[in-house]
Amino acid sequence: MGTNTVEITDSNFESEVEKSNTPVLIDFWAAWCAPCRAIAPTVDAIAEEYKGRVKVGKMDVDANGSTPARFNVRGIPTLLVFKDGQVKEQIVGAVDKSVIVKALDKHL
Repeated sequence: MGTNTVEITDSNFESEVEKSNTPVLIDFWAAWCAPCRAIAPTVDAIAEEYKGRVKVGKMDVDANGSTPARFNVRGIPTLLVFKDGQVKEQIVGAVDKSVIVKALDKHL
């Protein structure tokens, strides 16, 4: 995990995401997922570039089952953008950085 990313778990989801004063980007991933590993450096770069404006978190779907199920995360990697505790954007798959930046910029 990058230095500017937060580990999101089922237990801290409410405090880290739903009560966040800034938009939150969550990367739902798993260690065995090759596309997840491929997109990880992009997510870390976004965490660095948007530091202070967007909270970037990663949730291991193998260790946390209830949150991915609650938001119908069926395939990984899935990126969700939350604002005011609500899902505003959903991006599925290892996409180009520009796709993620465009989704985030809409909510800043």
